[in-house]
Amino acid sequence: MHDFRGPQRTAVIDRQRSASRPSEGHESQSIPPTAHTHLSANPFSPLRRLCLFLDSLPLNSDQSNLECTVVAEKSRSVRGKRVFLGRCASPGVFFLSSSPCLSSNGRHEFDLFRKYRGFILGVMSASTSGDTIEEHGTPIDVEKKRIQCKYCAKEIGGFSRLKHHLAAVGSDVTACIKVPAVVKVGMRNALLEKKKERLLKEVGRIEHPELPLKRKFSPASVEQRRCQPKLTPMTGSVEGNGGTEISVGESSSINNFCPKQSLEKGMNTLDPQSGETVNHSTPRSFIGENIYKVVKEEAKDEAAWHAARCIGRFFFEAGIDTANIKLSSFQGMVDAVIGCGTGYKVPTYDELKGMILHEEITEVLKHVEDVKQSWGRTGCSILLDGWIDQKGRSLIIFLVNCPLGTIFLRSVDASNAIEDSDALFLLICDVIEEVGVEYVVQVVAHETSDCMEATGKRIMEKYRSIFWTLCADYCINIVLEKIQALDYVNKVLSDAKAITRFIYSNALTLKLLKQHMRGNDLVQTSNLESVAPFATLQNMVAEREKLLSIFNSPMWNTSDLASNTKGKNISKLVQNSSFWAAAVDVLKVTNPLIGILHQISGRDRSPMGFLYDSIDCAKEQIKKNLGGEEARYSHIWSLIDDIWDNYLHSPLHSAAYFLNPGLFYSSDFYVDAEVTNGVLYCIVKMTKDQRDQELVVLQLDEYREAKGEFSGEAAVGQRTKVSPDMWWSLHGCQCPELQRLAVKILSQNCYGASRYMLRKAISEQLHAEARNLMEQQQFRDLVFVHYNRRLWHSLPSLKQEVEFVHDDLKPLEEWIVDNN
Repeated sequence: MHDFRGPQRTAVIDRQRSASRPSEGHESQSIPPTAHTHLSANPFSPLRRLCLFLDSLPLNSDQSNLECTVVAEKSRSVRGKRVFLGRCASPGVFFLSSSPCLSSNGRHEFDLFRKYRGFILGVMSASTSGDTIEEHGTPIDVEKKRIQCKYCAKEIGGFSRLKHHLAAVGSDVTACIKVPAVVKVGMRNALLEKKKERLLKEVGRIEHPELPLKRKFSPASVEQRRCQPKLTPMTGSVEGNGGTEISVGESSSINNFCPKQSLEKGMNTLDPQSGETVNHSTPRSFIGENIYKVVKEEAKDEAAWHAARCIGRFFFEAGIDTANIKLSSFQGMVDAVIGCGTGYKVPTYDELKGMILHEEITEVLKHVEDVKQSWGRTGCSILLDGWIDQKGRSLIIFLVNCPLGTIFLRSVDASNAIEDSDALFLLICDVIEEVGVEYVVQVVAHETSDCMEATGKRIMEKYRSIFWTLCADYCINIVLEKIQALDYVNKVLSDAKAITRFIYSNALTLKLLKQHMRGNDLVQTSNLESVAPFATLQNMVAEREKLLSIFNSPMWNTSDLASNTKGKNISKLVQNSSFWAAAVDVLKVTNPLIGILHQISGRDRSPMGFLYDSIDCAKEQIKKNLGGEEARYSHIWSLIDDIWDNYLHSPLHSAAYFLNPGLFYSSDFYVDAEVTNGVLYCIVKMTKDQRDQELVVLQLDEYREAKGEFSGEAAVGQRTKVSPDMWWSLHGCQCPELQRLAVKILSQNCYGASRYMLRKAISEQLHAEARNLMEQQQFRDLVFVHYNRRLWHSLPSLKQEVEFVHDDLKPLEEWIVDNN
């Protein structure tokens, strides 16, 4: 595979069987007058030098019709010279010579001549660049806008398109089926050369002139570079004759001619027995199909890299969060543009704000309506997420969640209502009425302020079928905050923080960290403030050996940091086994709690059915981790129970635990008063008709005893294989009243809107600026489309993707920045 990077000239030499040289007189009679004059007038012409070289080649009378291809080009690295490269079918590839160029415009070509008896030199092609394209087409009109191909007689729109026609390049041009192969290859190479030159201007000059134009390139090994100083043919031009070693000067840019296979194998010549050996019966040109493939691949790589640069340039110039490139809609956009072909014009600003936005609103509204259609069967939960922006305003986002998806309802500036329970109550009532009272099962709050708590009580009094619950993420976060405040936990986190600060605040340690952790970060992030420290501590424990290797490495030991007081203290801390033992003890308490959050978010459906059991399992796991010693775990249990009893627990959680077949029919299922009362409370609160309430109670006995359809083979086999709400939809038909209740309870989630990590800045912008009614409505439409598009294709997650959103880094600054 070779890139000749320049106009190429090809000639074929047919050496007839002859054992002797012709006489001088015979030579003068064989050469045409014009060619002879040209040779004698310019002894340093390419033709004259070629003839002199041919004179030096050994002959063998036993071999006939030995074909040799001579390639001439103007090398990039040999300024002002034209390099000849010869290739014969038998000996392989070898370098001929280099000569000064007499002209830079390519006018001096190989002339047709016959020298000596038995030598025939025919010029196969002298046109591979655009300046001789006129030789391959005939103008039909005066302005040369229509050209007729000389090979297939097809009419083409101009000489430029004729190049593509002959080269079979481009999707909008019909390929010529009669063009000679040499002309086709030449045209392709010329077009690719121009394309690469254009890309170089747009992307930037490559620093090292000998590197190929590829984005991914591995420097040649020592053995590979050995083929660059010289090439040695395996044999002479004919079997039995010794080969002649032809050296190449450093200025000959042999990098362009060294065959790819030779480079890979570290050889100086091509192996005639390999798959790359030229067929002896059918010799091919040295600048044939393989060369074109490499040039095409390199141009393709450059084009892809240029496109990537353009995408990055847009992101950086617009200040867009680079994490948005992960959106499926971005790849869909790129694919759609590619499908339009070249010349695609991007939409105008007015089109984006007008017709395109209108179409997006229509599609999003259809999706929202499809989700709403399921509320009658599954019910829904209203999720709240609130925050205070930099201007001191209290903003709240309202989402509506159900198994079919989560939709954005509205964003409000609640600054006047957040401290006024009456105003907040009216605001939330308005949202409930908009969704539909008959559909809402619960409102999931995001905080426990006095005003919010009072509003929740009033909501449950007004709407007897609706529950007011608190986000599980928020409650677990409170538990972790209380654990973090414990003295021994705080000491471990302070030591861990000192290590990470030191590493991230010094160039040497940061470099060592990247080397030993292969680019991974030590500090972890989360959208929950209290989860991030323990997630980081867990990562540090997992990477303990790598941290030890950093502070035991020669680079560290010989550095100035290792000799100063702070460096010594940090190194000693990292190698202190007591610190690591204490860190492991802390994680024995916190990992089960963080595991609750992952368990309820890791399930696609029915997280409500697992929260109650997850809390109990986490407590038991903490007890086990601490050796079952009550003195060690009792205070942790007290912290968990306090948050569970006073904030998190709801009758919905108890009922969902009871109605989850995977848990209910398990051997370790336990029913206490809390569970029983929760089930009965939900029956009374969510079932309006008293007769239906009695039917539900009776049907509970069939579920408890696994009678009828509940005992079927499919129902038993799918208890743990499908989500609880789906199980009831499939196998609860014999108890329709209980089925409706179970599906509604199990279809709800137990986390809030913060899990979806929606961009808060766009909502702040919606309420920040004064606009006229038309502009404000247009911006509301933009916000509506943005949020619902993100929710449409996203899943709730604990992991925080941090790119340009610097405010998300605030909880982690104390783990990274050393202010001392």
